[in-house]
Amino acid sequence: MRRPPNPQNAETIALNALSFLAESPDELASFMHQSGVDPTTIRLRAAERGFLAAVLDFLMADEALLVRFCDSTRMEPRAVKRANYQLGGTV
Repeated sequence: MRRPPNPQNAETIALNALSFLAESPDELASFMHQSGVDPTTIRLRAAERGFLAAVLDFLMADEALLVRFCDSTRMEPRAVKRANYQLGGTV
């Protein structure tokens, strides 16, 4: 039996994705450039569902990046997609 979606799990996945991006200065810089945020804004908005969805949108827009994230977390890409949907993402 499938469990109902859990928004806290979706937020945790997105926060893990943000941490993953933060470990790579180039990827984090690309995210900040594309989203128009700076490090201060990231800290202020990291708990907002819309911002977390944007993190997952960014991750899912680059298949190689998504695969690296999934490999590092032992997570299926569909779990990321499901989390993105739960947070209201667009991809």
